[in-house]
Amino acid sequence: MSARFAQTTGAEHTAILGLGVYRPARVVTNEEVAGPINSSDEWIRTRSGIKTRRFADDTETIQSMSVAAARAAIEAAEIEVDQVDCVIVATSTHLLLTPAAAPRIATELGMNGAAAFDISAGCAGFCHALAVASDLVRCGTAKNVLVIGVEKLTDAINPADRSTAFLFADGAGAVVVGPAAEPGIGPTVWGSDGTQHHAIRQDKDWVEFFTEIEEKGLDAVRPYLAMEGTAVFRWAAHSLEKVCRDAIDRAGLSTDDMEAMIPHQANGRIIEIMARVLKLPENCALANDIEETGNTSAASIPLAMEAMLRKGEAKPGATALLIAFGAGLSYAAQVVTLPNWK
Repeated sequence: MSARFAQTTGAEHTAILGLGVYRPARVVTNEEVAGPINSSDEWIRTRSGIKTRRFADDTETIQSMSVAAARAAIEAAEIEVDQVDCVIVATSTHLLLTPAAAPRIATELGMNGAAAFDISAGCAGFCHALAVASDLVRCGTAKNVLVIGVEKLTDAINPADRSTAFLFADGAGAVVVGPAAEPGIGPTVWGSDGTQHHAIRQDKDWVEFFTEIEEKGLDAVRPYLAMEGTAVFRWAAHSLEKVCRDAIDRAGLSTDDMEAMIPHQANGRIIEIMARVLKLPENCALANDIEETGNTSAASIPLAMEAMLRKGEAKPGATALLIAFGAGLSYAAQVVTLPNWK
């Protein structure tokens, strides 16, 4: 007869306890990125809704931006660093295949022995990490989990690529997920569509690049992020309404209960379409951080959340729908209670 072993149980409910962000100092205008792609401020605003974005300098790294955002989130959550026992970093631009960024981030924060790992789900990474964190706390595997969405996309884009150069930017956002008296993170609706893997991708793998170096030497072209914008736009505009409605339904709520919607800041036109088809109530605040921040992939939802709270467009305690989608193509959505922020 097999031995019976114990199982852990955790908190009945979870919530986002605190939020912090880091925005790079350098503000980049449309005029600055328009030249190399033979474009204009008007074209970029019309296509994307972006007016400015932030580019990190050499001192603003995946690690440093994550640590700054994390410290603010932990302070906002009103807990101590040693109460965090797991760190999840969602990123696609940590340019080392190994080790992950998370262990060094945890160590710099002063954590001793915390579990720490990265996940890669493109622009949907933060919502994926939030789902994992909530489940870890509810199962008793962790007591408090630090979730970080961070990108330095300027390391990955070709400044002469008309489909990406004006769109992507840098930054970090972090939240602490922990036990709560009432539900603060609803069930996650997530999935993927590998038939659309080509829509957002690295344009060549590293083996191809190394072979190219052997053949062409200094004429070899490094891998860059590539995107088929029209394919992504059509997929998002026509596929995500059901995901949003399912997330609201699984939380036991209706669209009328939504006080804020925070979609991944991919494109201003996609954001408008999603809000319109969902028929959200007039008093539901709609995040539009893309105007000032650009598309920061896995960092975009926490950055947009902070912008809403900072500007007073939504308040801590408000009920918000999060929805993200990106490379894979991957997607995830959940309803949350907005947290304290710093």
